[in-house]
Amino acid sequence: MQARVPTPASSVGSCSGAFFPGREILEDFSLIFTLRTWWTPEEILEDFSLIFTLRTWWTPEALCVSNMEADLSGFNIDAPRWDQCTFLGRVKHFFNITDPRTVLVPERELDWAKVMVEKSRMGVVPPGTQVEQLLYAKKLYDSAFHPDTGEKMNVIGRMSFQVPGGMIITGFMLQFYRTMPAVIFWQWVNQSFNALVNYTNRNAASPTSGRQMAISYITATTTAVATAVGMNMLTKRAPPLVGRWVPFAAVAAANCVNIPMMRQQELIQGICVKDRNNNEIGHSRRAAAIGITQVVISRITMAAPGMILLPVIMERLEKLHFMKKVKVLHAPLQVLLSGCFLIFMVPVACGLFPQKCELSVSYLEPELQDTIKAKYGELMPYIYFNKGL
Repeated sequence: MQARVPTPASSVGSCSGAFFPGREILEDFSLIFTLRTWWTPEEILEDFSLIFTLRTWWTPEALCVSNMEADLSGFNIDAPRWDQCTFLGRVKHFFNITDPRTVLVPERELDWAKVMVEKSRMGVVPPGTQVEQLLYAKKLYDSAFHPDTGEKMNVIGRMSFQVPGGMIITGFMLQFYRTMPAVIFWQWVNQSFNALVNYTNRNAASPTSGRQMAISYITATTTAVATAVGMNMLTKRAPPLVGRWVPFAAVAAANCVNIPMMRQQELIQGICVKDRNNNEIGHSRRAAAIGITQVVISRITMAAPGMILLPVIMERLEKLHFMKKVKVLHAPLQVLLSGCFLIFMVPVACGLFPQKCELSVSYLEPELQDTIKAKYGELMPYIYFNKGL
């Protein structure tokens, strides 16, 4: 399909004036009618809102375009914008798709993003579609839809909800760590949140039964509460700062239990492994163990800076005279500071390891190695699998 691309700002002055904004609006109406199989008068205003939401490039420079056409037929929407073989490239990628603002995007726009991504994969994007629109659609798609199934994920379980959800829970865990009821309650809340996130971001090729999820949830919650309560009792005579680090110890211990338990089916039956062209080869328990271990490390890394450094910061701040007068603001301040840590640590932790893992065939189970060699010979040195988040 053909699409215009805006000329660079330096060439704006040479524009002949053949382009006018009304033409763009007509094309937007064409896009709406293309995507819609139904139309009701009540939704007209919503569609006007959709137009101006999608047209993020309506600037004076963008309104002046050249008469040249850009061919999108070779555009691969699934190709990463940044090199996923490098840590920095993965961090940029996850900064993009874990953007907390995508949580507020309406369902209609998410559905539009899915349609645009699917149409782009088929090479039938609507006329006038810009590359910026496709990239924005892919950002929304990656943030809200599961990479294996293509199904829309629940809002709370999305990685883009890690900052708003995690900052509230982390802030209150660090603030209310002194009393036993508060410790138990906030550890329960945190593990409930983690269980939902782990299930939402699992490798969907390995189904998990309701019974397994219940056992995983109960085991992880019990571990977190037992760790927090036990360490609280052991640190009663320790310096106050040590007591502030108890929530992190409980979170780390629970992650080591919650994630493997929630994804135990992958450890039992194996995770789906594929070739370079995304063709399924078989299932590997060894690959599952590697993927789950990497996820555990990532989750602990995600929580570590905030839950280790923030207690040190608050220990010093609470000694200040003005902070002693505004104790009611201590909890909101910890929530805010937790958010500052998480907004950087979520993409950094997610980017520690590639989401699409590469593993040498020689490391797989002997029977799977035999299957691969019988089918591909020595032409396949590596297999690939989605480790989840």
